[in-house]
Amino acid sequence: MSNTLVKVSGLNKSFSIPDGMFGKKKMLKAVHDVSFAIPEGKTFSLVGESGCGKSTTGRLISRLLLPSEGEIWIDGEEISKRKESQLKAMRKKVQMIFQDPYASLNPRMKIRDIVGEPLVIHTKLSKVERNKAVSEMLEVVGLSEYHADQYAHEFSGGQRQRIGIARALIMKPQLIIADEPVSALDVSIQSQILNLLKDLQSEFHLTYLFISHDLSVVEHISDHIGVMYLGTIVESGPKEVIFTNPTHPYTKALLSSIPIPDPRLRRERIVLQGDLPSPVNPPPGCRFHTRCPVAMDICKVTEPPVKKVITADHLVACHLIE
Repeated sequence: MSNTLVKVSGLNKSFSIPDGMFGKKKMLKAVHDVSFAIPEGKTFSLVGESGCGKSTTGRLISRLLLPSEGEIWIDGEEISKRKESQLKAMRKKVQMIFQDPYASLNPRMKIRDIVGEPLVIHTKLSKVERNKAVSEMLEVVGLSEYHADQYAHEFSGGQRQRIGIARALIMKPQLIIADEPVSALDVSIQSQILNLLKDLQSEFHLTYLFISHDLSVVEHISDHIGVMYLGTIVESGPKEVIFTNPTHPYTKALLSSIPIPDPRLRRERIVLQGDLPSPVNPPPGCRFHTRCPVAMDICKVTEPPVKKVITADHLVACHLIE
């Protein structure tokens, strides 16, 4: 059995935002009571609509954001309350791949300097040693040594994302947080990057937190999946269970929207009514009840407990579960 590398418990994040023109503030509740664990060497994916809090969760775990409440354990160390000056050692273990492969690369820096910058910060390697490490890492991600002296604008989107991956891997981290890493790429390039990520996971024994809104992408790369809605995880479990036996009404609606490549086949589409509620003023009880086709009276007043369903690690927050 794999050891648990990442454990998140009761994670919450609220942002103070302006309310009107008189300096008043209101709280935007981006992440609410999120808990999950990621075994070493596995991929846990967070999936959901835009604005559901999945990217914020990734930034909390990487400590780019400070949690409002909750605990974050990485490799046996609790990091949620640590000061920025105490996080340098953790930064070597946790790296991010960002959604936009162009905006995340400094246009004024050569690729050699972009990929090698973590080595300057975290190691005492000489310039020659750093350049050698950068050249080797570029080869690993499918680029060549001569690319090191070029700038980001000279590359395609897929190549830029490979550069971002090389930068994330240069410190040989344990955890990679991939925030929508293929959503800005063409479909044919998406498959190349996903296959690269899987190959690198096997080669370097990486653990992934993969964030996406695309269930077909998630199905390709995940071991476990957490389905998020309005800041909270409504269902989580092994990939096979989520795709073959979805239990929460929101999960079922998401799965029903996946296109089927065979035009002779049809799937009953579950169309959710209404708009996503505001995280500034989330509905009471179950946050999904305003759009749920099978909502009951209790859903409007009482937050559903998390229950085990198919297996011990298949968890669902829904009053319909006995």
